[in-house]
Amino acid sequence: MPLKRVRLELAREPGHPLGSQHSGYTFIAPLDEDGKLDAAEWKKTRTQCTVHRYWEGEPERDGRLTHISGIWRFHYPGDDADEDDPIYKLGNHRLVPGEYISIDEDDGERHVFKVRSVDPI
Repeated sequence: MPLKRVRLELAREPGHPLGSQHSGYTFIAPLDEDGKLDAAEWKKTRTQCTVHRYWEGEPERDGRLTHISGIWRFHYPGDDADEDDPIYKLGNHRLVPGEYISIDEDDGERHVFKVRSVDPI
């Protein structure tokens, strides 16, 4: 199963009525034919499943896509697990352009992101 590069951009929310292409994530993950994460394939390719977080006004961060206790998360080196960015029900979502997913930031805020693109690696 080929890996895909997924780009998420902040969707509309208070403070960003049009969303923001300057705040989001780009990550690499194995997706099945329906655009869902494949946990079995992730186990084989986990070292390649990276994430890049970019957020307007904040330093960029690089880390890994992890799957701990049934929850998909973005983990950044040097951070404790409680500072990870958990992704709400990511295993149930289709990662295809136009779909939306929620991510809990380490500050406790939940943000909604729009899947902007999914490209083969």
